[in-house]
Amino acid sequence: MTDNSKSALTYAQAGVDIDAGNALVDRIKPAAAATKRPGVMAGLGGFGALFDLKAAGYDDPVLVAATDGVGTKLKIAIDTGHFDTIGVDLVAMCVNDLVCQGAEPLFFLDYFATGKLEVEAAATIVEGIAKGCADSGCALIGGETAEMPGMYAPGDFDLAGFAVGAMNRGADLPAGVVEGDVLLGLGSDGVHSNGYSLVRRVVERTGLGWDAPAPFAQTSLGAALLAPTRLYVKPALAAIRSGGVHGLAHITGGGLTENLPRVLPDGLGADIDLGAWPLPPVFGWLAQEGALDQAELLKTFNAGIGMVLVVDAARADALAAELADAGEQVHRIGTVTGGDGVRYSGQLA
Repeated sequence: MTDNSKSALTYAQAGVDIDAGNALVDRIKPAAAATKRPGVMAGLGGFGALFDLKAAGYDDPVLVAATDGVGTKLKIAIDTGHFDTIGVDLVAMCVNDLVCQGAEPLFFLDYFATGKLEVEAAATIVEGIAKGCADSGCALIGGETAEMPGMYAPGDFDLAGFAVGAMNRGADLPAGVVEGDVLLGLGSDGVHSNGYSLVRRVVERTGLGWDAPAPFAQTSLGAALLAPTRLYVKPALAAIRSGGVHGLAHITGGGLTENLPRVLPDGLGADIDLGAWPLPPVFGWLAQEGALDQAELLKTFNAGIGMVLVVDAARADALAAELADAGEQVHRIGTVTGGDGVRYSGQLA
């Protein structure tokens, strides 16, 4: 029972604006609808989203799931007020992982949490998520927007993403990796979405503001560091379907040093020529300003290689040409060898 001597409280007075949440859903519906693909049965608005695997072309599918976030790169977006690309980052961090298993991304769900919902900013973020989904051939079919007063400082928010993909039974990767396989590295679009706690420490050391000209690019420092993670899904899937791909490694936190061994069988390692590709200027700047040694750079960042394909030596030239035709910067960076671990020769430059 209520106490009539007390003034009535509302959810809005407690800091949660249901009307703003409804306005956000209405705003993002067209962006989500634009990602529709075969298999989508029902998307936004229900208690759950439906997907038909047979309609997507799978008779005997195995499902693959991945989840990830954007990390402290979000702080740069928050500090600069530029929200149009971090949604792409969120999608890329999930779907680039899925394709490493040999899976085609089918659908995506996002989680957006904040203290006070700002509809315009949230809509811009979700529209970026929809763009990442469309560019990866997967559907944005649902998500959750959580307005939680007291949990986040004013203006702060967090993002998480969840992707589900599928492959035909028996088509999972890695498979068939042998000594002598060639490593094809695909160029990154900058720092992607790992190592930003160190990036922010380096920027703090320099004393530069986010709106200062980037010493390594023809744009502001904030804009340069917000360059979105590259989406490798469509070219990678095409290469897999062409034949000769034995494994893929998404080069995220841990760099080449830790991610490449994840797709190599026990007893096999890799020899990598660090002079086989040019080090993007952003990494040279970070290394100089942060006094980072080469080992730190290779373990914390992608160092210019965002995805590695482990391929049959007899198919390496054809696959490299196919990937280049699809718009990728392809570098023949090394080979699979006997012995565990990644061994480097040469210097990043």
